[in-house]
Formats: sequence, structure tokens, C-alpha cells
Amino acid sequence: MVMGVNAQGSLNEYKYIVVPKKFAAFKGENKFQTSTLTKFYFTKAGFTVVYDDEMPMDLATNRCLGLIADILDDSSMLSTKVTITLKNCKNEEVFRTLVGKSKLKDYNDAYREAIQDAFRSFSNINYSYQPKEETSKEDAPIIISFKDDVKNIKKKPDSLVVEQKATLEEQVYKSVEPVPSNIVKAEEKKHMSPTWHESLLYAQPVENGYQLVDSTPKVVLRLEATSIDNIFLTKYQGNSAMIFKKGEQWFLEYSENGEKHQIELQIKF
Repeated sequence: MVMGVNAQGSLNEYKYIVVPKKFAAFKGENKFQTSTLTKFYFTKAGFTVVYDDEMPMDLATNRCLGLIADILDDSSMLSTKVTITLKNCKNEEVFRTLVGKSKLKDYNDAYREAIQDAFRSFSNINYSYQPKEETSKEDAPIIISFKDDVKNIKKKPDSLVVEQKATLEEQVYKSVEPVPSNIVKAEEKKHMSPTWHESLLYAQPVENGYQLVDSTPKVVLRLEATSIDNIFLTKYQGNSAMIFKKGEQWFLEYSENGEKHQIELQIKF
């Protein structure tokens, strides 16, 4: 029997299972081999499983691709009882197993048996990753957003298509008008002011990360902290992006037309 308590969606929508190396219910890292056992049984059930400090690039830049595993420990002196839960990137519980039980006295043996017992809940699940269908760009509505004023506009044939966002996080303007050449003569470039990513940026601590400001001062990016040192999630040109440190240099990495690009940044923390 499988329990799907507070189910928010199918497991097939998620590409990864993320297993912490230290569960909140236990004092030490991989206590009683809880992390290695959980990873082993999820892998055995057909999932792609990673530890929370070894996430691949696509998961690090889009945490919603994975579900985070947790162990709820309700053990007593007479028996060991555990429940495995899975939560999405919004901290919503997607799946919960039945309670796994053991009456063995040795803790390592007891938790191994209890975790194995809990994973019986996955025995009838035929998991197969199926990415969510995304709305095509041609069919997507155009959103014009200025502060709290948001309107949806349906496209009209042969009309100017504009996407404008003026929030703090996304200051973007896109148009399908013919794009002028971005080639600048050398003598003209000498008199141009540097763009924000060519200037020194200052990292100011905020909730869950930092905000980068230029010398104006103006907020140009917000950085969301991850579980990996020197890797932050952000938004660039309306798309998910990542800022990371390689050696002594910081880089902004983003995708455009299916290709990955990197911009070198100067950041002072």
C-alpha cells in the first residue's frame, strides 16, 4: 500500500531525488547509515539520486527539478519507527511512505530494517521521469508588468510583440522589432559608460542570500544561496541563471537560444 499524503503532483514530474548527508532527525552526518541507505533504496526503486552537496548543474540552477528526501523518526525504547517523505522546491510534501518498523536492538540494524520496510511503499510505483510540458513561446501570452500592475495580452498577427518587466528582480524589455547591430566602433566605445557587469559590484546580505548593487547604487541582481559554497541562483534577462566562483573569479552563467554563456563579474563581498 502506498500513501500519498498531501500529494501535490506525480513523482514522474521530478528528475532527481536529493538525499541530505545529515537528516534533521539525527545528530550526526549519515547517522546509522541513514543517508547511504536512503540513497541506495531510492536508486534501487529506479530514481536518479544525488546527495545535497553533489547536485548536477541543471539541478543547482533549477531546484524544482528535484524532490528533497527526509526521514521522520518516531522511535521509542521498544521499537524503531521511520517515515520517508518527499518535498518539492516549494517545501510542499508530495509523497509520504507508510511507517517502517523494526524491533531489533542494535541501532544500525534497526534503522536498516525500518528504512527497508518503509520503502515497501515504492514497490508498486513505476517511476519514469516525464518533464512537464512547457507552453510554447508562440502560444504564451505577453505580460506587461509595472510594479503591481500586470495585464495579459493576447497576440495579434503582424503586430508588435513586447515583453516588459520592471520589477526589482527582473528589469527586462524584449521586442520582436528588427534588432539593430550591436557592433560599436572603437572610437565610440571609449566614450561609452561601462555596463553593470563591467563595473565593480557590491554584495549586500539580504534574507536567503545577497543583492548585488553597483556604484549608483542600484540593485542589479538578487542572489539566492544554495547548499553549495560560492554557488548562487539568480535571474538574468528573465531566465534562471547561476553565479559561481571559479578560482578567484566570479562568473554569471545563463542560457540563450539553447546555448550556455558566461559573463565575468567583479564582486566584492
